[in-house]
Amino acid sequence: MKDDGTAKQGTILLVDDEDNVLRALERSLHRAGDYAILKCSGAREALTLLKTERVDVVISDHLMPEMKGMDFLVEVRKRHPDVIRILLTGHADVEVAIAGINSGKLFRFLQKPWDDDELRRIVAKALEVSKLQHGSRAFVEDVKNQEEYKSRLESKYPGISKVKRDKDGTIIIDE
Repeated sequence: MKDDGTAKQGTILLVDDEDNVLRALERSLHRAGDYAILKCSGAREALTLLKTERVDVVISDHLMPEMKGMDFLVEVRKRHPDVIRILLTGHADVEVAIAGINSGKLFRFLQKPWDDDELRRIVAKALEVSKLQHGSRAFVEDVKNQEEYKSRLESKYPGISKVKRDKDGTIIIDE
C-alpha cells in the first residue's frame, strides 16, 4: 500500500506480518517527517513491490512466517544494493542482528519494543546515508561522462588534453 503524500525526505518500506506493528511504525515515522511510507505484510510482497517502487530504506521484522527478516534483507541487498536495510527484532534475535551488521548486510537493528525517538534518529541517519550514496553515484557518473567526452575530443583533436607548462607551472598556450 502506498501513502498518498509526496515524499520530500525519502521513501520507507515497512515489512511486518503484524498489522498493529506496521501501524505503530507508520505513526512514529509520520510524526518525524514527510516520508512516503509503503507497507507490506510479508517478504514476498515486499520483493514484488521493490521491482516497481523506488525505496530508500527498508525496515523489516525478523520473525515472519514465509521468510525470516534477515534472509529477506539479504535478498534486498542482492537485488537492490542501494536500499538501506534495518532489521526489527525481538530480544532473542539480537545475535542475528549483530551478525547482520558485522557482515555489512544491515545498516542497523531496532529491538522490539522500540523507542520512537531512536527509530526516528536511525531512519533520519539512514535517509542521510542513502542521499549521500545517490549523490556519490551521480558524481561518479558525471566524471565517467566527462572522461568519455575528453576521449572523444582527444581522438578528434590529438593532443588537446595535454597541458604544457613552463618551469614555473604557468600554462603555455602557444610556443
